[in-house]
Amino acid sequence: MSATSFKSREDLFRFLDGLGVKHLTKEHAPVFTVAESVSLRDEIDGGHTKNLFVKDKKDNFFLLTVEENAVVDLKTVHAIIGAASKVSFGKPEKLMEYLGVAPGSVTAFGAINDTEKKVTFILDADLMTHEIINCHPLSNDATTSIGRDDLIRFMEATGHAPLVLKVTS
Repeated sequence: MSATSFKSREDLFRFLDGLGVKHLTKEHAPVFTVAESVSLRDEIDGGHTKNLFVKDKKDNFFLLTVEENAVVDLKTVHAIIGAASKVSFGKPEKLMEYLGVAPGSVTAFGAINDTEKKVTFILDADLMTHEIINCHPLSNDATTSIGRDDLIRFMEATGHAPLVLKVTS
C-alpha cells in the first residue's frame, strides 16, 4: 500500500459518519508524548490513550491502546496478548506501512488503514471503563472523542476484532 492510498482524517470522519458514530474532534498543537498532551485534559473529557506498536519474533504485530498513565510490562505482556515471544517495539516503517501513521500519531483509528489485517488490536480493559475514549484522528494535531462501544464498532467495521484485555499493571 502506498502512502498516497492511506485514509486521511476526513476519510476517517466520513467512515464514522457512515456508521452513524458520533464523534467530536478538537484541534490543537501537535503533541508527541503523553506528557505534552496533559494540558488538554481540562478541555477534553474521557479516557486519554497511549498506544504501543509492538511485534513478536514471528513478525506478528500488535497495537496496545491503553490509558495514558498506564504501565505495560513489555517483558510479560506477550503471555496476555497471545504473542509468539516477548515483544519489542515495531519499526516506524512498519507502523507507516500497516497503519498509515508516523510515531507520535499512533492511534486505534489506524485500523482503517490496516486493510491486510496485519495488526492485532488490543484495547486495555481499564481504558474501556471510560464511556468516552480519546484518540488521534490519524495525526497528532487533533484529538477525536468517541464512545467506547462506538470505538469497537468502528474497529469491527474495518474488519478487525479488537481484544479487550487487561494488559496494564
